[in-house]
Amino acid sequence: MRHGGIYEEEIRGKAYDTRILSRFARHVAPYRPAIATVLVTLPLIAACRLAQPWIIKLAIDGHITTGRLAGLEGVALLFLMVLLCESLFTFLQVYLLQSVGQRVMTDMRAELYRHVIRLPAIWFDRTPVGGVVTRLTSDVEVLGEMFAAGIITIVGDILLLVGIVSVMIWMNPKLSLVTFSILPLLFYVAWAFRRRMRQSFREVRSRLGRLNSFLAESIGGMAIIQAFNRQRDEQRRFRELNASYRDANMPVIFWDAALYAIVEALSSVAIALLIWYGGGEITRGALTFGVLVAFIQYIEKFFTPIRDLSAKYSVMQGAMAALERIFALLDTPTVIGNRVPSPLTGEGWGGGESGEGTCDSSLHPPPSPLPSREGGVPLIEFRHISFAYRDSENALEDFSLSIRRGERVALVGESGGGKTTITRLLTRLYEIDSGSILIDGTDVRGMSTTELRRRIGVVLQDPCLFAGSIEFNICLGDEEARQRVRQAAATVGADRFIERLPAGYAEEVRERGGNFSVGEKQLISFARAVAFDPEILVLDEATASVDSASEQMIQEGLKGLMQGRTSLVIAHRLSTIQDADRIVIIHRGRKMEEGTHQELMRAEGFYFRLYQLQFSGV
Repeated sequence: MRHGGIYEEEIRGKAYDTRILSRFARHVAPYRPAIATVLVTLPLIAACRLAQPWIIKLAIDGHITTGRLAGLEGVALLFLMVLLCESLFTFLQVYLLQSVGQRVMTDMRAELYRHVIRLPAIWFDRTPVGGVVTRLTSDVEVLGEMFAAGIITIVGDILLLVGIVSVMIWMNPKLSLVTFSILPLLFYVAWAFRRRMRQSFREVRSRLGRLNSFLAESIGGMAIIQAFNRQRDEQRRFRELNASYRDANMPVIFWDAALYAIVEALSSVAIALLIWYGGGEITRGALTFGVLVAFIQYIEKFFTPIRDLSAKYSVMQGAMAALERIFALLDTPTVIGNRVPSPLTGEGWGGGESGEGTCDSSLHPPPSPLPSREGGVPLIEFRHISFAYRDSENALEDFSLSIRRGERVALVGESGGGKTTITRLLTRLYEIDSGSILIDGTDVRGMSTTELRRRIGVVLQDPCLFAGSIEFNICLGDEEARQRVRQAAATVGADRFIERLPAGYAEEVRERGGNFSVGEKQLISFARAVAFDPEILVLDEATASVDSASEQMIQEGLKGLMQGRTSLVIAHRLSTIQDADRIVIIHRGRKMEEGTHQELMRAEGFYFRLYQLQFSGV
């Protein structure tokens, strides 16, 4: 299986992308005072580090070589004070950077999650879950590393390097020229390292993405893997992806080690040149011993940030890649157009960011309501709807249907015929390609999704429960719904098993409801729909996962629930919808038949044949 998708987008590989950094700066802007304080500490730290070799030079030339010990304790005390100041400023810098980094990461995670939960269903159909989780966790975590050892600390390194060069030239220009004769070679090594490291790091990110995607997929489908005895095969595939990720890291390790070794060697060469040339100058009396010692210490301080270049480059490379992926997710429109988008790039999307999914009603003026099949203005009207998930084939084609207030309409047909698509279009999880959907004569595209979905209660075939109490899973934190939790549970018969639990409605629900049976989970989801008191009910194979006894109990509860409500029911078991006010047959995206059970049986068409197949086995 190919594991790509969200991870296959191009990573530009820039360690310093001004476009991305300028956008990221807006997220850092609320913490300007702390960043300003850090920037103030940078030259102070650099000054403390520059002063230390100079103080040692004063001690050697002014006291040690001359034999004058008077005043040496003052120089030693000054050196100690400079070290103490450097430690205090460094502590302040690290503390502020780390705390700002944590706050920015918290803000970014909150913004990402706020954006993700507003993305349309079609986006989640095309995006691996593991990739989304990676962006919300590890990609954001990289930003903390950037604050700890990234762009701001690099500014401090640059200040230190410039200061060292300036002080050395001021102290002795000739000795400085001899020392820095190796700089062209050092710059070439850094440039060559940057080119090779960029490609290696890009490959590391790509293979890590594939590994994460595989893990998310295999862990989510562990029951299937074990049921079909595929553990060895999955382990083999994991070993391959794991080894691929390891192999991608080997060039990074090689170039990292090579850079460190080369910089260390060049540092030693520079010191050797200092000793060779400086020793000769000392014997001629043109240079003091203290200046030579100071130069050696300055060279060591000069090459220290160069040695750390590989680590800092990797951090910035990772941060730029992470920010690019994060902003790509944030740029994904929350209002979709007509086709499935390319994951995260937004390509193929129609429309743009639109708050809660509102749409200018002037673009979709409410058409004149048409009479329903049996007279009166319909509550719900599908008018000449066409929709395709992809360009190749329509899931619905010229579909029209009117539903009166309080009517119970069942949708029947083969799997993949378009029944579930109808309910998704009604709730605007997807947007129609052509035609219009009206509720009370108003085009749903002229309503906010919040307003629209408040009027519709949905129960799916696979119930979705969240970690928390049963009460929370029924009301989902809504205070109005919380007041109706017990009544809703009683309506669908869920109170019979809930009240037998040790903690009752406070009983904790494990991940994905693992401590409840499928039927019990479905009863909880039924109670959830009742608690929100919707005007319209959408039941998508809602009783398919429960046993006969539970189904009978649910059907009894649903009679009271559906009283006075408009219901749209999708069912494969025809026994559950024979008493529907109308049954609509959907075949390959088209409405083929419509009528009551008796009318359709007398017509001996699609429904009749389906009924015969299901009940007679012919």
